[in-house]
Amino acid sequence: MSQCISKKTLMINEMGIHARSAAKIVKLANKAHFNIWAIRDSEKVSAKNIFDLLSIACPAGVWIEFVVDDAMDIPVLNALTDLAELGFGEINGESAGTPEIRLNGVSASSGICIGRAYVVDMDSIQVIRKYHISEPAIGKELKRFKSAVKKTRDDMIAIINDACQDIREHTDILQTHISLLKDKLLYGKILETIESEKINAEWALKKVTSSLRSKFNRMADAYLKERATDIVHVSDRILMNLVGADMADITRIDRQVILVARDLSPAQASQIKQETIKGFITDLGGKTSHTGIIARSLNIPAIMGLKTATNQIDTDDILIVDGTSGIVIVHPDDSTLMEYALRKIDYEAQLSRFLKYRFVESKTLDGFWLGVMGNIEIPDEAQLVIENGGDGIGLYRTEFQYMGRNDFPSETELFDSYRNVVQQMAPRPVTIRTLDVNGDKALNHSEITEEQNPALGLRAIRYSMKRPDIFKIQIRAILRAAHFGSVRILLPMISSCEEIMEARKMLSIAGEELKQESLPHRSDIEVGIMVEVPSVVVLSDMMAELVDFFSIGTNDLIQFSLAIDRGNREVAYLYSPLHPAIIRMIRQVTENGRKQGIPTYMCGEMAGDPLNIPVLLGLGLNEISMNPQSIPAIKRMISSLRLDACSSLVEEALRLKTTREIMDLLHSTYGSLLYAAV
Repeated sequence: MSQCISKKTLMINEMGIHARSAAKIVKLANKAHFNIWAIRDSEKVSAKNIFDLLSIACPAGVWIEFVVDDAMDIPVLNALTDLAELGFGEINGESAGTPEIRLNGVSASSGICIGRAYVVDMDSIQVIRKYHISEPAIGKELKRFKSAVKKTRDDMIAIINDACQDIREHTDILQTHISLLKDKLLYGKILETIESEKINAEWALKKVTSSLRSKFNRMADAYLKERATDIVHVSDRILMNLVGADMADITRIDRQVILVARDLSPAQASQIKQETIKGFITDLGGKTSHTGIIARSLNIPAIMGLKTATNQIDTDDILIVDGTSGIVIVHPDDSTLMEYALRKIDYEAQLSRFLKYRFVESKTLDGFWLGVMGNIEIPDEAQLVIENGGDGIGLYRTEFQYMGRNDFPSETELFDSYRNVVQQMAPRPVTIRTLDVNGDKALNHSEITEEQNPALGLRAIRYSMKRPDIFKIQIRAILRAAHFGSVRILLPMISSCEEIMEARKMLSIAGEELKQESLPHRSDIEVGIMVEVPSVVVLSDMMAELVDFFSIGTNDLIQFSLAIDRGNREVAYLYSPLHPAIIRMIRQVTENGRKQGIPTYMCGEMAGDPLNIPVLLGLGLNEISMNPQSIPAIKRMISSLRLDACSSLVEEALRLKTTREIMDLLHSTYGSLLYAAV
């Protein structure tokens, strides 16, 4: 049975509901599947009829209530109140005033929001004075710094305790920041600098932080580069407490706005209340930042890395934030405002439809089950996989625990982290990839030297083989965590059979040691390899005899096979998952796996695009893994297809010579399904 849902809004534009504003209301209302009403006092009319709307006379200063007959039309209700709260773009000449500005950034969290800007100053202290400390005063200066660190720690614990339920499931991010407060690399080095150079705490903090930030910024990997931001955020909070300055308090915002800031730390983002913050945009940061992860957990649009947004936007400016495409529109004109109001309705309606597929079995119409898993980088993201209906974790990247420190994590640290994820996901499987480091991901304490081409250098399994002591600590932790659920181990950057044999030998040794030490563990876990080097495809018939599963990492496989650096704009256009060579390579791997009786999985970006699902089904994949937010749409796509038809499509695709021909085949066969899914 349907239930009426309503929202009240105040007419704030000078003319209230008149012909032009009524026409906008009708255009949006006609997107509703059921009745939608406008009520003033006791008078109730259809919001889909312009004459009815004009008949109830709603001047400025009058409250109007919009009512939908069914929850399916909540997106329309939201769009109507958004538009009314902006005065239909007619306040102070906004409908024809300042020229429209478009800014491009990095999408950190998808979705569309429309509202007024609220610019906040989250910057740290910009001018820091350096002065020397006399020998007798060093102790007092050290104590002052330690007090500021303690105050910062207490503040962050309070934020964790006050966080809403959605954020509370992601407090590992804030706990990581708390641990940085006592890390030797930061805390210890600052104390040492104060003592050895006899300088004030503020300057020592700035000097050490700048050095660490410089180290991380030299790394090519975007995810690891973002770890410099974590250090800066922690440093900023310490600095504010050192000088006695107040941090901007976004919890005091009492109206619905779009937050605009130069930067937001995870601690600040954790204070966001969804009832007041529609979305946020920042000059700094990126998709892999912890702040972006929190935005995705809150399901609010977020765009980062805009560079100059705070210089071009003032509080109360009308903004459109398209978190899906990474576009911010400032001072949208009338047609743009309506275009995005309609897009927002379509997006939210589509999201609502997809969410219905979160917890359905990912089965084709003819009964074939294709596992749909999530990729994660930190333990907090396991909850996102569960919330989006993931069948497990197909790729758990483990590099995070090794970064931003000057000593390797202990077996206990790694075990606790892995066990946390495994217990959250149980009985679903968790695929843990062993450490994937290279010259660009060099740890602060490692002895890795600069390499001319680190992507093809000392990386992943090669590093683990060179440092068996580090590798053994990690695999012991994984085997111990396997005692608490279903765990698979995944070896990255394999290129030869010898590497597999050596890794399995070390796994056997680690298991035997744990047995002798009477530590609970499982030694019989599945061992698989990443298929990302062309030599693995060529040798896949032999390698299938040595492993329990294949996991195709399409990001690197495509780059290495087609000789493309997709970060190079000059050749990025050549990067295509549907290149005939890539389809043939995947087919070769799945066929050789099938002959040997082992499954083939995929954990690259190719798996998260609905366009590719008919091909992946037809190629014989047994499981695919992706960004957790992509899971519902992929499940919906799978449930709309037949395996036999997909297999026939692939047979035809294998006879085609170009990427364009394959894409044309997909669109001609599944066009309507594809357009509904993307």
